[in-house]
Amino acid sequence: MELTAALFDLCSSSKRPIIAIDGPAGAGKTTLAEHLSAALSLKYKVAVIHMDDLYNGWTNAFDQHLTDSLLAIAKAHRLGKAISLSRYNWSKGEFSAAEVLPAADLLILEGVGSSQRAVREFLTSSIWIDIDPSKGLQRVLARDGEAISDEMQMWLQLQEKHFRQEESEKSADFVLTN
Repeated sequence: MELTAALFDLCSSSKRPIIAIDGPAGAGKTTLAEHLSAALSLKYKVAVIHMDDLYNGWTNAFDQHLTDSLLAIAKAHRLGKAISLSRYNWSKGEFSAAEVLPAADLLILEGVGSSQRAVREFLTSSIWIDIDPSKGLQRVLARDGEAISDEMQMWLQLQEKHFRQEESEKSADFVLTN
């Protein structure tokens, strides 16, 4: 069965479905989220939330703030409520004022840490995209520039630790390789 068809099937059995797309940096999570959003929007009003907007900078990305934000987002979505979201401003190193995202039928959480243990009970489905870390790093640096090379080296270690603690790949419903 094709992934999109399987997700349509899974989402039809949930009142307010949530899909998480997780995996290492540079694996193609954002691209997959865009494709799934386009396909699933034939039936659902889809909202996509990127983890890059929720991380508390480079070194504190996987702190309690991320978990609390994900839980608040998942709970609001499940209740059919608008989502209050403060996005991280990477150039200023701080969160912006909260903005309100209107309620959607289907929510896609995209990015490293999106399928963490704390929100799994809310997920209709989780997708893991795997990639060799060095290939993922090359993709990120090609996309975002060599200026973040040091931060990305640290990030690779942080994400690996996070994945081990959370057992993110093991908990996925679908595993894709890149």
